Amino acid sequence: MKIIVVSDTHRNFAVLDEIVNRNLDADVFIHLGDGENEARDVRNLHPEKAMVYVGGNCDFGEHKLMQTVTVSGYKIFCCHGHMQNVHAGLERLVYEAKQNDCKIALYGHTHLYRTENFEGVFVMNPGSPDSPRNHNKPTYGVIEISSSGEIKMNIIALNIEK
Repeated sequence: MKIIVVSDTHRNFAVLDEIVNRNLDADVFIHLGDGENEARDVRNLHPEKAMVYVGGNCDFGEHKLMQTVTVSGYKIFCCHGHMQNVHAGLERLVYEAKQNDCKIALYGHTHLYRTENFEGVFVMNPGSPDSPRNHNKPTYGVIEISSSGEIKMNIIALNIEK
């Protein structure tokens, strides 16, 4: 099972479309907010793909701010992160993930990529493919869940023009 995780595309349709086209073998695409317009447009181009979207602090549409999805038997907590105050730490994010019986927690908002195991929860921030911070390259995330249940999280740096 291959899951593509993206956040903070901020109206950059081209970069999101490029990520999807590079990963057409993915089983699920998860966008963690601040990209409602381009996420909608990409979903319209690929209606056959499973796509999840949660609202961010720069989105104006009606979106769930948090969602729990199940993939390969694992529950995944998806949020943008602004409501969990992720700039101050991951405690609230991980607490909410655990309250929802999630093994994986995904968030964006900071524009800084990160993967770790925090208090028994796999945590990923895919960074931003549009506007990364701290002189990082544009990035997105890939989660692979093997048939034996092993979880691998990777950050992918993009080398494309905006």
